Amino acid sequence: MSKARIAVIGAGLGGATAAALLERSGYDVVLYEQAHAFSRLGAGIHVGPNMMKVMRRIGCEDALNKMGSHPDYWYSRDGRTSEIMSQIPLGDFAVKNYGASYLTVHRGDFHALLTQASSPGVVRFGKKLSSVEDTGNEVRMTFADGSVETADIVIGADGVNSKIRDHLLGAEPPKYTGWVAHRAVFPASLLNNKPYDACVKWWSGDRHMMVYYVTEKHDEYYYVTGVPQKEWPAGVPFMESSREEMKEAFAGWHPDIQHLIDVSPSISKWPLLERDPLPLWSRGRMVLLGDACHPMKPHMAQGAAMAIEDAAMLTRCLDEVGVSDYTNAFALYEANRSTRASKVQLVSHNNTWLRTNEDPAWCFGYDVYEIPLVSPQKATAPAEA
Repeated sequence: MSKARIAVIGAGLGGATAAALLERSGYDVVLYEQAHAFSRLGAGIHVGPNMMKVMRRIGCEDALNKMGSHPDYWYSRDGRTSEIMSQIPLGDFAVKNYGASYLTVHRGDFHALLTQASSPGVVRFGKKLSSVEDTGNEVRMTFADGSVETADIVIGADGVNSKIRDHLLGAEPPKYTGWVAHRAVFPASLLNNKPYDACVKWWSGDRHMMVYYVTEKHDEYYYVTGVPQKEWPAGVPFMESSREEMKEAFAGWHPDIQHLIDVSPSISKWPLLERDPLPLWSRGRMVLLGDACHPMKPHMAQGAAMAIEDAAMLTRCLDEVGVSDYTNAFALYEANRSTRASKVQLVSHNNTWLRTNEDPAWCFGYDVYEIPLVSPQKATAPAEA
């Protein structure tokens, strides 16, 4: 399999990273995406040094550095008094101590950059996976448009409602955590020159608001919340929210927060979903990465980072072992990702990250390419035809 055929299902950040890295390793890669096109959705994202080291391998690091905001610090503030609870150095400190920049950027801009890192024709839109079959010799994928494609291995990077995960483990919806995230992104000019931190998380009681710039020019500002809400309608990916709802959720909070709410042109609301750690990440010729196998609350700002690290480690293990021995390559991948992903999942669930002046080096300083590989205890046999 010197030119192994690899299919990646789902062109999110993890899937796009996987496709770009695998193509650079010489594989024949196709990235299947159910959407008919991508748009610049209103969301921001943190890109930590652990992610930037992967972007360096793809060739996106310089463009990202020019695109994003580079906060000198991560601040945590009391939501009611604005008192500083922690001040975590980033900026030049991150470059020197963690090996790469820490930046915040618009998710749509980052995503567009990543999808462009693959050759033309690698990404195929309008391909919603209907069913998948491991025949033993290859994997057959049937799409909603009636087309059938085959590959030597298939990577499920298709998110929290992964079709590949359902095939491997049976259909089971993710768990609603009892929390929602409100999101808004808007021109910073609406702040009326009111000074705001470049990267700050406001905390009080059982809720928080994360706020940061998403462009290098600081002309767009973004916030995302974590607010308890008992119920969420099944199958609804998001819904519109309102200033009135936000005012109620953050009643009594600092005037800076009230001002942010007042100037928000529109606000959406998203359910926060999780799964318990899965009993397996792969079977036969199929393997999972990112939210397909370890969805987590966004409270550490590391969910996308885990998917991107997964993609890099999976590529590293396939290069190390060889696609023809995919069973042991997948076992090596899981052995070197499950502990870290589970730790980040737990810290994200507990929502304690950087609330106090802790050392984030274990997270930001991680280099997926330099960490010594740990051998799996046991690899299962390849699936039979």
